[in-house]
Amino acid sequence: MSDMVLATSTDKPFLTVDGLKKYFPVRRGLLQRITGWTRAVEDVSFEIGAGRTLGLVGESGCGKTTVARMILKLLDADEGHIFFRGQDLTLLNEKQMRPLRKEIQIIFQDPYGSLNPRMTVAQTLSEGLRFAGYDDRGERRRNRMQEVLETAGLSSAVLDRYPHEFSGGQRQRIGIARALSVEPSLIICDEPISALDVSIQAQIINLLKDLQEQLGLSYLFISHDLNVVGYISDHVAVMYRGQVVEYGPSETLFENPRHPYTEILLAAVPDPDEEKKVTAQATGTERSGNGPPPEGCRLLGRCPMEEPHCENGANELLQVGPKHYVRCWKAKDRR
Repeated sequence: MSDMVLATSTDKPFLTVDGLKKYFPVRRGLLQRITGWTRAVEDVSFEIGAGRTLGLVGESGCGKTTVARMILKLLDADEGHIFFRGQDLTLLNEKQMRPLRKEIQIIFQDPYGSLNPRMTVAQTLSEGLRFAGYDDRGERRRNRMQEVLETAGLSSAVLDRYPHEFSGGQRQRIGIARALSVEPSLIICDEPISALDVSIQAQIINLLKDLQEQLGLSYLFISHDLNVVGYISDHVAVMYRGQVVEYGPSETLFENPRHPYTEILLAAVPDPDEEKKVTAQATGTERSGNGPPPEGCRLLGRCPMEEPHCENGANELLQVGPKHYVRCWKAKDRR
């Protein structure tokens, strides 16, 4: 286990991700020989307390969804551990994992692509309910479908309709109902509002918050929208090129960011209160381009505070405050 104490609540952590790594092979040539490795996720650690939300934020391609897929066991981790209720998921095979699958559900980014267009709402919900033990096709299963639809803000009258008959927001509510149907304790929200109209986004976010309060759900909320992450999350982990570069309580991270990349992200967020707007800006471009990241700091060539020591200095998470960690050797000198 990592030496870091990352608990997001006073209770025992509900989900612990410790030192997670995932490399993908780079294949070239006619025979598709492996010529290198893409370090998609490297040394990622965080925790989620029961009934809490961790916001996982970063730009596209930084490894957020890869982390989610490893937690769901859709991808195997190359190194590291994923403890769910104290059980290490990385050691389980598919048969052993099956009873836990209803405990961990996902809400997908695309409400249009995540629903089978040939299946009615009832058929979509039945798949999960069958898995959860609702084997009968009668009143018990139908009552459960009606219950989760109403919980997600939809009428039970939609059960016999098809996805093309709904708006994007309504489809996402069906996706939420599908996740709720098996009574999970952890839901991974993979950019659940990014494909929706702005007017609908607030409704979905408020629905998720209400469901958390009512049902005691824990969320891993993946997004690149810092405004949304700040509103819904108790703790935030900022990812950059496969690594968590800053991790801490939401309020602390937004009011006192200590990593240059976090400041760069916050500076890009429109803020009506100009006095609180962070002024950091990225400089230049990453030295490694689309190739493998550098051995030292992965922000090399883009950091406004770069020094020669950053080239090959230790690139570890350092504690800079209560439950606040930063992957920058200069972080302790900054306030």
